[in-house]
Amino acid sequence: MLLCIDIGNTNIMFGLYRNNELVAHWRVNSDQARMPDEYGLVLMALMSHQGYSIQDIGGVALSSVVPPLTETISEMLLSYIGREPLVVGSGVRTGVAIRIDNPREVGADRIINVAAVYKLYGGPACIVDFGTATTFDAMSATGDYLGGAIAPGIRLAADALFRGTAKLPRIDFQRPPNAIGTNTVDAMRSGILYGYVGLVEGMVQRFRQALGPEMVVVATGGLAEVIGCETEVLNYIEPWLTLKGLRLIYELNRGAA
Repeated sequence: MLLCIDIGNTNIMFGLYRNNELVAHWRVNSDQARMPDEYGLVLMALMSHQGYSIQDIGGVALSSVVPPLTETISEMLLSYIGREPLVVGSGVRTGVAIRIDNPREVGADRIINVAAVYKLYGGPACIVDFGTATTFDAMSATGDYLGGAIAPGIRLAADALFRGTAKLPRIDFQRPPNAIGTNTVDAMRSGILYGYVGLVEGMVQRFRQALGPEMVVVATGGLAEVIGCETEVLNYIEPWLTLKGLRLIYELNRGAA
């Protein structure tokens, strides 16, 4: 079985593949204070809960935008599974040509998402990832990465309102009863939710002007389904897109070995 791991600033996603099927997936908090043994125990418990064992793992693919956690998780994998992961980065084949000023600047997860979308839906495409940051990535008709846009993530924006003002409260993110809030909490929920819907619709329109009317829009990330309920510009929602891309890249590199 193949274990795929995507380390983000807020969450770590684990996905377990049997052949080409994603048979289990988990999401845990990213915590740089955790030791390798702690992550090892977490992984064993998650797998055991769904009837799997770490002895079932025959390979590991990993992407990360948090270098300290890359080291921690890699140490855990070597200690508990006895395998070094394929870490997506320089020197790893992705099948994606990167057409930006400095290819080293782009996060591995964004290239992995492009690889997955090209395999699943073809191009051109706009990939919207609702993570710690909300990112928009442009993919050409031939699967090249052309660049993108980065905005603050939804939860990050909500937290900034709380931290940057004297009287606005910290809120949980949910749909308000109306666009016009009749109290402070609902007004904040409306501004955040519908404001981001407007952001997504506006950015998608601009990307379509650049990439052409046949462009598909694929959304991923924890809040993709929430935003998808409020707009029709998202053609596909793929919550585990990065895990799918990791499997494809692992197979590409295993075949080249």
